[in-house]
Amino acid sequence: MKSSPSTASHHPSRSPWRSWWGRTLLACGLLLLVIALHYTRVVLQARVRTPDILEAALADPAMVLSPDDLAAPRLRALLAVQDPRFFEHKGWDFGGGRITTITQALVKCYYFHSFRPGISKIRQSLIARFTMDPLVSKEDQLTLFLNTVYLGTLDGRAVNGLADGAQVFFGRPFAELSWDEYLALLACFSAPDAFNPRVNPMENARQVEAMKHRLAGLGIVADVPAIKRSP
Repeated sequence: MKSSPSTASHHPSRSPWRSWWGRTLLACGLLLLVIALHYTRVVLQARVRTPDILEAALADPAMVLSPDDLAAPRLRALLAVQDPRFFEHKGWDFGGGRITTITQALVKCYYFHSFRPGISKIRQSLIARFTMDPLVSKEDQLTLFLNTVYLGTLDGRAVNGLADGAQVFFGRPFAELSWDEYLALLACFSAPDAFNPRVNPMENARQVEAMKHRLAGLGIVADVPAIKRSP
């Protein structure tokens, strides 16, 4: 007697391609979750450390300049050169044309023992956006930047901060700098070694002239004392 064909329903086997794609999506989702958790932990740890970092930094004897010390045109010039939307952005400024904001520069200075382009840039940007900018006032950020910005080296010595740069490169206090000398320090922001006013004076002078032209277009042309003086 012949057996009758099975009446059980048959389900088509899953395509190997669909199975591979599903596993890939799952793996990618898990990887993104791990990355998100990692950087959340980085930000939270940075937030815990920030009050102590800020207190120690502002108590440093090297903090000799504050934003209130600079005459308005000179402060405007600094922001135009380094971070034009400093008072508008929240730590990063991907639409402002600057690779590194003042806030990001401070994160690199205070939260990294070593900095490598790439992955470190992600960490730097996240700490700037979710830690330093919410927890550190713009005025304190400017104070830290004025006194720590890297301006290059001379005879193997690192030059940090505008007051230090005035003494090392021009041999006099910051308050006595001319407009061109002040701009010579600002020129070092983008390329400290290439525009070092003592090592590469011609390159620095060309950069200063380019900056003067750009600043003039913004209405920043006044040759005023570097530091505001009491009447």
